[in-house]
Amino acid sequence: MAENKNLDQIRQGIARYDAGVEKSLARAKELVPEFLSLSDVPIRRLYTPADVPEFEYGKDLGFPGEYPFTRGVQNTMYRGRLWTMRQFSGFGTAEETNERYKYLLRNGQTGLSVAFHYPTLKGVNSDHPLARGEVGKCGVAIDSLRDMEILFDGIPLGEVTTSMTVNHPAPALLAMYLTVAEKQGVTWDQVGGTVQNDPLKEFFAQKSFIWPPKESVKLLVDTMEFCAKSVPKWHPVSISGYHIREAGSTAQQELAFTLADGIAYVQAAVERGLDVDHFAPHLSFFFDAHVDFFEEIAKFRAARRLWAKIMKERFGAKDPKSLWLRFHTQTAGCSLAAQQPLNNIARTGFQALSAILGGTQSLHTNSFDEAEALPTEEAVTVALRTQQILAHETGVANTIDPLAGSYFVEAFTDEMQRAAEEYIRKIDDLGGMVAAVEAGYPQSEIIRASMDYQRGVEKGDKVIVGVNKFVTEEAHGLKLLKIDNSAEKNQLRRILETKQNRDNARVEKTLDRIRDVARSGDNLLPPILEAVREYALLGEICGAIVDVFGAYQDPAIF
Repeated sequence: MAENKNLDQIRQGIARYDAGVEKSLARAKELVPEFLSLSDVPIRRLYTPADVPEFEYGKDLGFPGEYPFTRGVQNTMYRGRLWTMRQFSGFGTAEETNERYKYLLRNGQTGLSVAFHYPTLKGVNSDHPLARGEVGKCGVAIDSLRDMEILFDGIPLGEVTTSMTVNHPAPALLAMYLTVAEKQGVTWDQVGGTVQNDPLKEFFAQKSFIWPPKESVKLLVDTMEFCAKSVPKWHPVSISGYHIREAGSTAQQELAFTLADGIAYVQAAVERGLDVDHFAPHLSFFFDAHVDFFEEIAKFRAARRLWAKIMKERFGAKDPKSLWLRFHTQTAGCSLAAQQPLNNIARTGFQALSAILGGTQSLHTNSFDEAEALPTEEAVTVALRTQQILAHETGVANTIDPLAGSYFVEAFTDEMQRAAEEYIRKIDDLGGMVAAVEAGYPQSEIIRASMDYQRGVEKGDKVIVGVNKFVTEEAHGLKLLKIDNSAEKNQLRRILETKQNRDNARVEKTLDRIRDVARSGDNLLPPILEAVREYALLGEICGAIVDVFGAYQDPAIF
């Protein structure tokens, strides 16, 4: 970076350069009238020190593992340990998904990530009318502890970390996982992993909510409190921007709304009386890696710096690990195209590279066939091999934050932080993220952004190769993974067997205990664990909570 005393000289050079460009443009126009990022941030023709005039190395960058963590939260990053390669997987029955997990582990995957089918995400059993035709189609069906036992059969939970992508029913799924660990002889202090458990974004992104926002945050704090005391290696929440971006947000909105959710959770935990330096080191995040390469890198770097500032200045955290923004990344599912699907391999590779250069701790690479179906073994192997090639062949893991000091990247990082802080100020003015969700603010912002993007695609301003440009009429002929109705039949049979083989009177007592504790305001994890151990069904546990908290009805917002 240039010294400030040289900026006047650089600006004079810019004026001279621009004059020369204007002469060139008189003869030949640039490719498009205006160059924009995917999120419609104007991109200059050239970046120089004049674009980061206030830049200070110590204040804005620092060293890896040191405040403000722009360059990474670990001081050796991938030289000390590669990111966790965690392919998101789940389909059909627990038996089928168990086989896929073992296949992935044999092929070099280093962590598990559970995709649950939609009925489980909604907290209903596979025999519920809403589950008809959905069982096992978009994830694995988990209705009781019996399913979780089968899902992790032969997989040592003391040696493998697991991420579970589930939100409102997360405490019940975590209770099942911990009980399986017990049955394997693994103590809770040995169990590592993450449960997404990010309820607020459900109301404006993924929409798999159950109870209202305030009660949802209360149950999340119950999980944070329980894990801080009893499961020290577990991350009780993965504050998720992924679904926000997949719902159509811009990169700035993804960053801002994700951190605003995090602020709401930390505030609720502090109000509960929890010590911020006791629980904050266990928080984790989850971001989307979309197709605009430099925008995504800037987003990840800005996220770390901004979260460190929030935790230090807003919440007074003193433990350096309380300031860390550790995050998992998944490549953009919404960027996958059914047309010319092999192009998705290239898209995913560049998205994964942006996450690595942005400093992710964990990564999932989407499979090339996922625009149409859950991935086949061949497709998921290519996705995993993409990560392994990046890790072991390209050299990108050899040095930390290699794009630091780029005038463009530093200016873009500053712009991402500025835009996110402006959104967070608006949310604070509304009374915080719970109030903002109740008012429909993030919902309406995402709707507007997604409509703008779709208009750009339809007009051809946003190019998608193979979809609205470089189109061919050839059929792809891919072999797709099909989930037949046998998964639903098997799951219904297992539910019936579970009910017949358990002590139903004891189950009812545990469900009554959940209702009593929900009314009292005490921590719900202990009674949920009791119900899980008696093989209460997920829908029964969630239904008992709904009896007290009520069921959320989504208002129409447009």
